[in-house]
This record gives sequence, C-alpha cells and structure tokens, in this order.
Amino acid sequence: MAQSWRSLATATVRAVDKYQEGHGWLAVPWAVVKKFGEDSATNLAGLIAYHGLLSVFPLLLLFAAILNVVLQGDPAIREQLLAAAARDFPSLAQYVTAASASANGTALGIGLAGALWAGLGVTRATERAFNSVWDVPMADRPNFLAAQVRGLGLLGLLGATAILSTAVAALGTVGGPLAPVFTAVAVVGPLGINFALYMLAFQLLTNIHVPWRRLMPGTALGALGWTALQNLGAFYVQHEVTHASAVYGSFAVVIGLLAWIYLGAQLTLIAAELNVVLAQHLWPRTVLGPPRTEADRRALALQVAEARRQRDSLVPAPAEEIQREP
Repeated sequence: MAQSWRSLATATVRAVDKYQEGHGWLAVPWAVVKKFGEDSATNLAGLIAYHGLLSVFPLLLLFAAILNVVLQGDPAIREQLLAAAARDFPSLAQYVTAASASANGTALGIGLAGALWAGLGVTRATERAFNSVWDVPMADRPNFLAAQVRGLGLLGLLGATAILSTAVAALGTVGGPLAPVFTAVAVVGPLGINFALYMLAFQLLTNIHVPWRRLMPGTALGALGWTALQNLGAFYVQHEVTHASAVYGSFAVVIGLLAWIYLGAQLTLIAAELNVVLAQHLWPRTVLGPPRTEADRRALALQVAEARRQRDSLVPAPAEEIQREP
C-alpha cells in the first residue's frame, strides 16, 4: 500500500512537472525559485540585512546632521524633509526626530564615519550576492581595494537618490493651488526613483557587463515590491508599534526593522534571479529529475564555472557569454 501511494505521488508530481515545463508562466517562476535555493540566496539576504541594520542608525544621524547644518535658517523645510525620511524608514519615525534634535557638528563627523563603514559593508555584501546570482567566476571578481572604490561610488549615488526620494516625498505636504499635482508626484515619484535605484544597483554591483535591457524585468519587480514594502512598513508602525508599550515598542522597532530589511534583501535577490533566469534562458527546470532539462545542465555548468579561481583555468565560464551580446 505504501509503495502504491509513493508511486501515485511520484506520477502526480511528474505530471505537474511536465505541465510547468511546457508553460512559461509557471516555468519561469519555478526556475527563479530553484536558482534562488541553489545560490543559497537566503543566507546572502541575511548578510545584507545584518549590514543594513548596522548602517541605518549612522546614516540617520548623518542625514539629520546635514539637514541641521544646511537648513538651519529654514526649520519648516527641514521638518518636512525629516517627516518624509521617517516615511521612508517607517520603524524609525521617533528616532528621526530624536536625531534631529541632537545632531550637530560632532554628530556629523560620527555619522559620516559610521555611515561610510557600515555602508561599505552593505555594498560589499550586495556585490557578493549579485556576483553569486550571476555565477561570476571567483577569479573575475574585484579585489578588496576595487570593491571599496566601487562601493564608495555607489554610496554616493545612493545618498543622492535618497535625498531626491525624500524631497519628492516631501512634496505631498505642499499646499496651494498645485497641491493635487504635488501629491500625485509624491505618490508616483518614489516608484520611479526606486526603479532607477534598482537599475543602478544591478548594473554597478555586478562584475560583468549586463545589457541594460536585460535588467528591466527584475528592476520593475524590485521597484514595485520595494514600494509596496515601504507602504507595508508604514502600516505596521501605525497599527502595531505606536500602540505598543514602552518596552515592547523598543523590541518591536528593532525586530520590525530587521524583518523589513531582510524582506527587502530577499526581494532584491529574487528580482536579480529573475534577470539571470531570463537573460541566460535558465528555464524550464525540472522539479524531480532526472531526466534533466537543458536549462538544468546549463545552470549546473554555470555553478561549476563560478568556482574557477584562476583566470587561466581550463574550466569554462558560461557567465561571460552575457558580455559578448550587442
């Protein structure tokens, strides 16, 4: 009886497998999920979340200190920008206000040093994750110094993007006859900024040349998902954290922030995996196997090539094929 049930279960799974292999709307998501597991992307997302949590508070202190110095004579605009920043980091609204009240020249220096140290940790972890997702051979990955320079450049772009996003979000508080226009820009603008942010991150933190068009599907998925995650975080704070006790509220902020960053990291890697699956045509993938599909064999070859640690190794590097596309 047990044997017959196992045979029936196997036959059912193989029938479902055969069906998904013949339908792209199922085959592509399954290929993304399978490659996500093969790349141990959950662990990579955890590393990004760890460095992200460390970077939030120094970046917050740096942002508040810069606003206090630059907008010292215009407290109204400063408060609008701080409120917009609090919406971008929904778990930290009260800490944004506290940082603004205590920020000064010393805070600016401490925030700058802490932001650079923690921010470089985030860029290094993200770069490592993207290179693993694209199966970039170890021999072709940047050395420590090159990674720091690339990370500093991206941090500058991210900082400019964050300031722009905060300024756009602050437009929602502007009154007057053009208030509806400003509100519409404040709603739609962050989505466009998130789109640009994902596109730049995917391009700059992957150590092979990927044509811009190959990044479009994952960029769209990441931008939509991240915007939804920001709104979800604001809802969580409004309905849970603000009504919590003093002790529970502190735990809720830390746990909620960590979970929020971790979900964002997982979303980002899923979006990156989608780009790889479509660009390298790594679908359909089998559920059980063998027999394996051609995409299964190609994915295995990419994993083998990723382990290449010397440029003159005889192990091929299929991931480099993406560089020769027009």
